[in-house]
Amino acid sequence: MTELTGKVAVVTGGASGIGRGIAARFAAEGAEVMIADVRDDLGEALAAELNSAGGKTVYRHVDVADQAQVAELVDAAVATFGALHVMVNNAGISSPLRKGLFFEDFEEFDRVMRVNLLGVMAGTRDAARHMAEHGGGSVINLGSIGGIQAGGGVSTYRASKAAIIHFTKCAAIELAHYEVRVNCLAPGNIPTRILASSATDEDRERLERFETRIRQQMRDDRPLKREGTADDVAEAALYLATDRSRYVTGTVLPIDGGTVAGKVIVRKPRESGDTQR
Repeated sequence: MTELTGKVAVVTGGASGIGRGIAARFAAEGAEVMIADVRDDLGEALAAELNSAGGKTVYRHVDVADQAQVAELVDAAVATFGALHVMVNNAGISSPLRKGLFFEDFEEFDRVMRVNLLGVMAGTRDAARHMAEHGGGSVINLGSIGGIQAGGGVSTYRASKAAIIHFTKCAAIELAHYEVRVNCLAPGNIPTRILASSATDEDRERLERFETRIRQQMRDDRPLKREGTADDVAEAALYLATDRSRYVTGTVLPIDGGTVAGKVIVRKPRESGDTQR
């Protein structure tokens, strides 16, 4: 497990959920990792855990909605480890759960867009500035199948993820000249706590009922019946971080068990005597 030996990676939103899975996988593969998050307790505990297993990991408090903090994060990674080869723009939040579009006041629009979209754009820009002068690198942006497939609810979140996908393709075209590859992962139905962050105390029970219902619906619509995990996303991120994907840029890779490929078709069992044609 040494695919990333000699590489330096930054993972935003790396203290929990998918980001934690990516940071842990990268560290296990030999990368020096800077974990960025606003959850200091979780981030510091993860860095300590990975370092106790032989990793070289540093935690830094960063709010990616602030461009200055994103720029400082890239500078800190280079100052700490001497380089930057992989930038994973993973930090994200959900928009509030409403009863429907008519009840939406978009009060959280600015915050969601600044974290989910501006954080990705600034992270891509600042990492690429360094990579362009040091032989290139890989930028991995975290979208969602919610940015590919339309659906009701959390419309600001869906819009932010759709924008990430389009931005990724635009950045990939512009940065290819500098050997900076930019790709997007689009997870789907990966159990994390991001939806819980959209709930207030009074609607937490309603959110739990909604999440249970929607996750069951997603299971029913998913061709592969095994559950996806943060480790599945981390494995895809590892591929995009290594030279195995050196000819891959501008791609959007759903990690969703086939959900965006299409609806599951339930077929009746063939009757005795039927043959395959």
